[in-house]
Amino acid sequence: MATDLGTTMNKIIGVILLGIGIFLLVRGHDISQAINSQVKNLFTGSPTDQVTYYYAGGAVCCAAGVVFLFLLPSKK
Repeated sequence: MATDLGTTMNKIIGVILLGIGIFLLVRGHDISQAINSQVKNLFTGSPTDQVTYYYAGGAVCCAAGVVFLFLLPSKK
């Protein structure tokens, strides 16, 4: 049984993007717990730019990974 190379590549890309997205979200959470980030949050009420970038990048990568894994049509 031969599988379609495009479908397999979509699944692989989806898993990689999902993994990168989860890594970025966890890294953003770790950075947000750092003392300098908490001090800035205390005085300004907003997280540091770096934390925001990690969260945004992680969310985009996770969303793209889900699209590649589940929403792109498989060719049959």
